[in-house]
Amino acid sequence: MTLTLIDRTRRTDHATDQGVAPEAAPEAPSAQAPDPAPRRAAGREADGLAVASFVLGLIGLLAFNLLLGPTAIVMALLSLARRTRRPGRAYLGLALGVADLVVLAVLVTVNGTVAWNLGA
Repeated sequence: MTLTLIDRTRRTDHATDQGVAPEAAPEAPSAQAPDPAPRRAAGREADGLAVASFVLGLIGLLAFNLLLGPTAIVMALLSLARRTRRPGRAYLGLALGVADLVVLAVLVTVNGTVAWNLGA
């Protein structure tokens, strides 16, 4: 078994001198750039987490703050760790999640309950 190496630069120069179009050099599989599709999907997922964190934190101020506050915090931290393109919404979701827990602490301290009481 014999292995033959071809000098591609000489071969393409020689081919162009004769008026023949040079052959396209096949690329090595390791030299190819990785597919950008998984990166875009991860970016979309991180953006979705940032928006969901904001929405859950906002809703958590009014209802289910015991559940939605920590969920908003976790989703905001995940989206920031995954480098979202919407860091403002992620930070806002984080702040709203913390505010949910503060509202919960105030309700427990003042009323001794975890429910809103708007009526007299």
